[in-house]
Amino acid sequence: MAETKKLFIKTYGCQMNVYDSERMSEALGASGYTETQTPDDADMILLNTCHIREKAAEKIYSELGRMKSLKTAKPDLKIGVAGCVAQAEGAEIMRRQPAVDLVVGPQSYHRLAEMEIKTRRGEKALDTDFPIEDKFEALKHRPKARRAPAAFLTVQEGCDKFCAFCVVPYTRGAETSRPVQRIVDEAKNLVERGVREITLLGQNVNAYHGTGPDGNEWGLAQLIWELDKVDGLARIRFTTSHPNDMQDDLIDAHAYCAKLMPYLHLPVQSGSDRILKRMNRSHTADSYLRLIERIRAARPDILMSGDFIVGFPEETEEDFQATLDLIKEVRYGYAYSFKYSTRPGTPAAERAQVEDAVAAERLQRLQALITQQQVEIQNSMVGRDVTILIEKQGRDPGQMVGKSEYLHAVHINDCDAIPGDLVQARITEAVRNSLAGTMI
Repeated sequence: MAETKKLFIKTYGCQMNVYDSERMSEALGASGYTETQTPDDADMILLNTCHIREKAAEKIYSELGRMKSLKTAKPDLKIGVAGCVAQAEGAEIMRRQPAVDLVVGPQSYHRLAEMEIKTRRGEKALDTDFPIEDKFEALKHRPKARRAPAAFLTVQEGCDKFCAFCVVPYTRGAETSRPVQRIVDEAKNLVERGVREITLLGQNVNAYHGTGPDGNEWGLAQLIWELDKVDGLARIRFTTSHPNDMQDDLIDAHAYCAKLMPYLHLPVQSGSDRILKRMNRSHTADSYLRLIERIRAARPDILMSGDFIVGFPEETEEDFQATLDLIKEVRYGYAYSFKYSTRPGTPAAERAQVEDAVAAERLQRLQALITQQQVEIQNSMVGRDVTILIEKQGRDPGQMVGKSEYLHAVHINDCDAIPGDLVQARITEAVRNSLAGTMI
């Protein structure tokens, strides 16, 4: 019987990294690894990193420093770094932290099993290439273990937009899209394993341009309609999108596809045209607002989510006020907001920076406005009937937790449903980060 080894994966950043971590676990599962929830008893530790946040690389080096003691106590322990910091830093990680045995970029994790063999021979393993083979196809033989009712499915990677603040084109590469049939096959596999809701992932997911069964290039709307045919799949979502790729047929899908949920994450970053131009966003505040109008005309109840960068180089108070004005007009149910932080090698890193204290104060004001809108929207849900996808047990006896169509977390007491069930509920209360409801 093959020796069972334990794998601990710590995932940073976006949903795509969550998906990638699952696939890395599967890749190493064939080599005898099973996942553990603690690094203390692991035979291999993988840090799946994100390069978006401030000082991302330094935080990973600090984490690696803390893990040196684990390797001292267990010399056979293998430590690996994956993801976007691995892609950006490459061999520098091994130079700065000799305890690291393996560095793998986000386009090469299908080679993990081969790399693991090298580490067992006492060799270092480094792969940050952009290989020509399809990493998803290399990992298509997924185990049949049951899954949670909601799952991520990567359909597109990379970005060609080159926003002035962003490292994604350098760490994930150019936009590439998976063929339609391979995505549909994976979706069917997930449904067979208990999944009812799938979120389609991409760095710029609505730029999807995969090859369809007819040999022609398909857009995201065509892919969604194909997935709509999958028996047992109840819900479809997608993230993250760029305003310039929100095509008419995708807006129409929100109007007519019952499985496509009324939730859309559509980052704008700033409400100032001057800053948007400096960001190389290739759209204006007005074009974004007119797009929101068209989307809401198609699906009036849609809940909007966005991204905002505060304190971008050269941002004035007037620029910031334009962002607040845009937020007030759109009314977001959710938003992710950050102080600008320099990413080495990006155009914005070379520009005059906004004082940190000024950026921090602006971020506080922006987040207060977003929180106010979020609370108002959650309060407006009280008394409404929604459909909940039950995901897990709650903290109280007889309580179950799930997500509404609008991605709100909902707690239901005296609920006899099980994970994977879709139940009708009436919202009775809005609390800080969730809603409470009763079954109808």
